[in-house]
Amino acid sequence: MKTVAFIFARGGSKGLPGKNVRLLGGKPLIAWSIEQALAVERIGRVIVSTDSDEIAAVARQHGAEVPFMRPAELARDDSPEWLAWRHALNYLSDTAGGLPEAMVSLPATAPLRIPQDIENCLDEFQKGQADMVITVSEAHRSPYFNMVKTNSDGSVGLVIPPQSNITRRQDAPAVYDMTTVAYVADPAFVMTRNAVFDGRVRAVHVPVERAIDIDTLLDFQIAECLLNFGNKQA
Repeated sequence: MKTVAFIFARGGSKGLPGKNVRLLGGKPLIAWSIEQALAVERIGRVIVSTDSDEIAAVARQHGAEVPFMRPAELARDDSPEWLAWRHALNYLSDTAGGLPEAMVSLPATAPLRIPQDIENCLDEFQKGQADMVITVSEAHRSPYFNMVKTNSDGSVGLVIPPQSNITRRQDAPAVYDMTTVAYVADPAFVMTRNAVFDGRVRAVHVPVERAIDIDTLLDFQIAECLLNFGNKQA
C-alpha cells in the first residue's frame, strides 16, 4: 500500500447540483478521475469518499472502491476537505494496519487531466523534498499588475503594490493559479498539520486547458467544449 488515490466527492453542490454524476462526454464526471487514477501503475488503490449513495454506486461501477461512507458533518458546504482527508486516512490506518507512503487526491471536478499529470506529481513527491505537491497553471491575472482590492476609503489599488512601476504584465513577478488537477501528500503531514501550506510545498505545472475546475454550469460547458475540440483534433 505505497500509494493510495482518493476522490472526495460529496453529494451536495450548490453551484451545479448533481455535478459529480452529470454526464461529460458520455460518462459521469467522477468516472474520469477514477479511470485516470486506475491508469497509473504506482497507485495501488482508488477509493472514493462520499456521503451519497448515488455517487457511491456510480464509483463502484467504474472500478473504484467505496469501503466507507463519509459522515454528514464532513460533507457540508462549510466542511474543510482536509478533515475528509483525515477521515479517509484514519480508515486506512484502522483497516490496513497503517498509512500509505503517499496519498493522492484527485478532485472529480478536474476531468481533463491526463494520467501523466498524476505521474509528474508522484515523481516530484518521490524526490523527498516536499510534504505536499500541488499543481499550478499560468495565471490570467497578477496581484502586482491587474488584481485590485478595495481600500478603506472606497478607492481601489493593486493587491501587491510593486516597488517600481510595472507597465506590462510580463514584467511583473511570475505568479501561478493553483489548480485542482492533483495533490500528492505525505499522510503523516495531513494527520499532524491543518493546511496545505503548513509544510514544504512543491508545484507541478499543468497546461491551462487541462486544469479546468468545474464548479458551475459555465465551467461544465467549457469542459464540454474543450473535450469536443480535443476529440476533433485527435
